[in-house]
Amino acid sequence: MNTLRLLHLEDNPVDHGLLVRALRRGEVEAEVVLVDTLEAFEAALSPGQPPFDAVLADYHLGGFSGLQAWEWLRASGLELPFILVSGAIGEATVADAMVRGVSDYVDKSQLSRLPRVLQRALELAATRRAQADAARELAASRQRLLELTEHLQTSIDRERADIAREIHDDIGGALAAVKLDLAWLARRLTDEEALRHVQSALGMAEQALGASQRIMRNLRPAVLDQGLMAALQWLTRTFAERTGLEVVLRGRLQATLAPRLEMVAYRTVQEALTNVLKHAGARRVTIDVSDLEGHLTVEIADDGRGASAQELGKERSFGLLGLRERAQSVGGWLDVVTAPGQGMTLILSVPLTASAVLHEAEEDDR
Repeated sequence: MNTLRLLHLEDNPVDHGLLVRALRRGEVEAEVVLVDTLEAFEAALSPGQPPFDAVLADYHLGGFSGLQAWEWLRASGLELPFILVSGAIGEATVADAMVRGVSDYVDKSQLSRLPRVLQRALELAATRRAQADAARELAASRQRLLELTEHLQTSIDRERADIAREIHDDIGGALAAVKLDLAWLARRLTDEEALRHVQSALGMAEQALGASQRIMRNLRPAVLDQGLMAALQWLTRTFAERTGLEVVLRGRLQATLAPRLEMVAYRTVQEALTNVLKHAGARRVTIDVSDLEGHLTVEIADDGRGASAQELGKERSFGLLGLRERAQSVGGWLDVVTAPGQGMTLILSVPLTASAVLHEAEEDDR
């Protein structure tokens, strides 16, 4: 063990000497600093003073108790092992001290125990510091991951918007021009075989134009410019027409939402509907949207087969993980409620205060 620096709160010099001797007998290399008042105790631990490895304190002191020193130490934010070294103080007092967070207690009549107790307290403190450091590093790592996810998602959304714009401006414009030219030819051709080819080409151009419009809507739904509810009405209607499932959209919004939040809510519903189609075997989906009580809440519930925890981990873990990360990127969270045979409900919740912050940030970016 390296040389320790210990603070001893004791108003009896004789007891201080006995404590130092007990540490030496236990082969503990230590510099022991003696203080006998609460003021001196606080001064020794004040910022700018050399640090201590642990505190050893008597319980009965002139005008105050060792527990008062402990309460001050805890309130100051210093995390040091604190061992009561006192005469007999009773089991109830010892239990109370341990409940309050004191590291340990050594009776002055059994000072031979002090080296072992001190070593155990130091090891426990070191373990706690290591755990706290690991927790802070994990939290920092999670924050960095969240920021990276947010950056990537923002980049993806911007890229989607750029691609949709190019499809509209270039491919859509070219297909529209081809369609007009083919229609012009169809009106003027008299050869039936040539007219059949033109009509076939006109049909293919119509299909290509429809496909390009569908791709544009999937990349960046232009209907979002009319608001989240309008976009969800279009999404649920087209999904119901395409799949034959009954989809019910309920609710309304009063608050003005940031575009990023609208996109997150839209993509959450879109992904949830895709999951229902792939996994749920449902006949009916209900979507409730609300901005009451200071939160945007989007709830998607189906009457399908539901899922166990194991099934969620296997089949939908990445999809749900992506939805959770989307929610976190705008300051919200995603809850999943399900059980085998009882359908599944996804609940997106985002505080509207987070939406206001997002809106201000987007305005600044512009």
